[in-house]
Amino acid sequence: MKHVSIAIDGPAGAGKSTVAKITAERLGFQYIDTGAMYRAYTLKVLNNGIDPTDERMVLTLLESTNIDFRDNRIILDGAAVDDEIREGSITRNVSYIASYKAVREKMVSLQQEMSKRKSVVMDGRDITTVVLPFADFKFFVTATAEERGRRRYLELLENGVEGITLEDTIADIKRRDTFDSTREESPLTRTDDSYLVDTTHMTIEEAVEHIISIVRNSKIMADESENQLE
Repeated sequence: MKHVSIAIDGPAGAGKSTVAKITAERLGFQYIDTGAMYRAYTLKVLNNGIDPTDERMVLTLLESTNIDFRDNRIILDGAAVDDEIREGSITRNVSYIASYKAVREKMVSLQQEMSKRKSVVMDGRDITTVVLPFADFKFFVTATAEERGRRRYLELLENGVEGITLEDTIADIKRRDTFDSTREESPLTRTDDSYLVDTTHMTIEEAVEHIISIVRNSKIMADESENQLE
């Protein structure tokens, strides 16, 4: 049976990770959080006392690093690090790590290999352009910077983060947008063959249902259903 790949792209705070995770669960596919892989490597860099802006030193850890997904958890060098990679220090530095060509090549290689072994849903900020350019389905999930900042602000408050303001959170989202869309290596962009999903006025459930309806009503899935019955 042919493995089906779904690539979900978009800027920070658009809700693409949540949408991708639920979509994968509903379809029975494997969810691959590619952004978490870069966060995991950022965690390793910081834990080793390396300045994230020092590309030469950052790359010294690359070959000795193993990142995998197991039981819906991300595993860094044999240890689950789901909670650690969501800390503020990781968020502030992950864009530096993700901008290095050698780091991206390593992660892309791992991600592409995963897509060959099983049906997957992957999300990130270069999935449709670099990681899975020939994915069966591509979606660009976005929302206004103000709405994405509001969501991130509420999320931080729920996690007990103090000393933050809505204005600063929105400003941080806009800075990340500029950095991600103008970086030399794999800039954020929407491809011509990606379905646009603007979640500014959508609930997560509405976004998921919109994506699943496109996938299930496609010729690709119809062909797969016929193959399974043969």
